[in-house]
Amino acid sequence: MRAKLSYAITAAVLVFYFVLVGSRGVMLIQSGTVLTVTFGVAVLILPVIGLWFLWKNTQFVRKANALAAELDAEGGLPVDELKRTPGGRIDRDSADEVFAKRKAETEAAPDDWRSWFRLAVAYHDARDTPRARKAMQRAIALHDGRTVEA
Repeated sequence: MRAKLSYAITAAVLVFYFVLVGSRGVMLIQSGTVLTVTFGVAVLILPVIGLWFLWKNTQFVRKANALAAELDAEGGLPVDELKRTPGGRIDRDSADEVFAKRKAETEAAPDDWRSWFRLAVAYHDARDTPRARKAMQRAIALHDGRTVEA
């Protein structure tokens, strides 16, 4: 719940920022000189890109959460078997060990979205966020029945 609240607050702040920047872009365009119109158009591009990115990221999170809920209902969420340091951080060797199991599971069933979901969690635990995101995107695509290239 805390993560959802943080995400909602961050998204609201970003939308406010995009509106503020967009209004400045409109004001520059209304000035009417070649220079201010050029800057105004350039300034308007930033909120558009930001809103697109925010929308795509929100869709990704919603789909990943839906997969997690479905996997939880099936009893297939990965069990937290990671060792932790006294400070509560995940032990790197433990994360690597679990990752090796998840990778083998995924190689054995490359078309199963569930194994890709669990691999994404293992990547995340191993602090490899880019690969975690790609594995989750693959899990989402397989769940949706889309073809996925390697």
